[in-house]
Amino acid sequence: MSSKSKKLGLGAVTLMMFTTIFGFANGPVAFAQMGYAAIIWYLLGGLLFFLPTAMMYAEFGASYTDAKGGIYTWMEEALGQKVAFIATFVGLASWITWMIGVAQKVWIPFSTLFAGHDATQSWSLFGMSSGETVGVLAALFVIVVAFFVNRGVSAIARISSIGGVFVMALNGILLLASVVILLASGGHFAEPVQLHSFLISSNPAFQSPFQMISFALYAIFAYAGLEQMGSVMENIDEPEKTYPKGAIIATIVIGIGYSLSILLWGVSTNWLHLSAMKSANLGNITYVLMNNLGVQLGQSLHLSQATALLLGDLFTRFAGIGMFMAYVGSFFYLTYGPIKSFILGTPKEFWPARVVRLNKHGIPATAVWAQAIIVVVLILGISFGGKNASQLYLILTNMGNVSTTLPYVFLVLAFPFFKRLPNVKRPFVFFKSAKSYWPVTILVELLMLLSIGLTIWEPFSTGDWFDGMWTILGPVLFAIIAWILFARAEKHEKTND
Repeated sequence: MSSKSKKLGLGAVTLMMFTTIFGFANGPVAFAQMGYAAIIWYLLGGLLFFLPTAMMYAEFGASYTDAKGGIYTWMEEALGQKVAFIATFVGLASWITWMIGVAQKVWIPFSTLFAGHDATQSWSLFGMSSGETVGVLAALFVIVVAFFVNRGVSAIARISSIGGVFVMALNGILLLASVVILLASGGHFAEPVQLHSFLISSNPAFQSPFQMISFALYAIFAYAGLEQMGSVMENIDEPEKTYPKGAIIATIVIGIGYSLSILLWGVSTNWLHLSAMKSANLGNITYVLMNNLGVQLGQSLHLSQATALLLGDLFTRFAGIGMFMAYVGSFFYLTYGPIKSFILGTPKEFWPARVVRLNKHGIPATAVWAQAIIVVVLILGISFGGKNASQLYLILTNMGNVSTTLPYVFLVLAFPFFKRLPNVKRPFVFFKSAKSYWPVTILVELLMLLSIGLTIWEPFSTGDWFDGMWTILGPVLFAIIAWILFARAEKHEKTND
């Protein structure tokens, strides 16, 4: 077999982009937050964020094919060691925030498997509230996973791929069930399709121009993760032609996929009825909508009420088992994967000796335990903050959106300076001149900074200091830790000199 035949073609590249980026749960969250008005922001997110940054990451990845430090290496020469280290370390806050959220959300599909619905809001241990109970269980989950990961038990991470198959199947269920409901109802949508509903959200929290722009952060978050594709550029057949075509096709397919998902949820669910459900929140919204989809499908087929409810129960449990496996598998890998890659890809002088030391299983045990302690402390701090489930998962969602998007601000900022570096191998070039990459860089930066700023400002503007402080805590805390570690390394280097 020739080496060329082993290269990734247009179809493979496009499929990799789709599976890396597209998340089924993003559709329910978008519909719950803004209804049909979320569609335009997801389309703009694809056009103004996903497509241009995809080309930037491709140029970075093609030039630094042997880089072990990932985005740290991409930024190091362009912005300097200090900024690159702090920015990448802040990026770890996104994984920490993800772990905080998933450690609590994993109990929702777990309870769904047995109860057929989200039963976590009725859980109570030792007189604690449901939020506090889930927080304690989440903290125990983090500790147990860290314990097994440090002993080399990471094979369970593979079940995330099985969960991924289940989650992908949910897209097919949504499409087929919605078509049947639509045909049976004579084309009637539970959420009326009107022009103004695509422009103005029914949610009062997203009606002013600033509030709507802040929602762009949800759309950016839905397209995050493509920097992982930068490392496969050398494996793509004719990358200078294949990758841009793949990125354009993926932008169209993912944009249409998200838009169709949001629209289809309106076939079976009325937004006002959904917003009135006190049990629905951003943590369990996928299961709530899947349950309703099953019930509405049963009713459209003129099944008995008991059978329709059973169908809703089956849809919910199917979503539960898929999300549960995906969550657990991903959690095992992300407990050690990102932090190990970052530590091994940055100069050892930045870290205390114990942090960079690997145990016999090849795991940086000290770093994993330090990470686990931070996650546990933050989980308990949020859980015992006196918030109900809806407020809790809104805080976690905003924390995740801000923490995940912030590193991209530095990465995109580094791109124009990377383009000016001499003696850099550039096997793939999409932006041919400064006139092409500077306007794109400024546009993407403004979109990210504005949406991040408005997301952070929103709770403070309403006097909700608790939500506001938790939203920015992760990035600020990790920036301070990174600055201390870098200053320590500089001081150590001067002493040696």
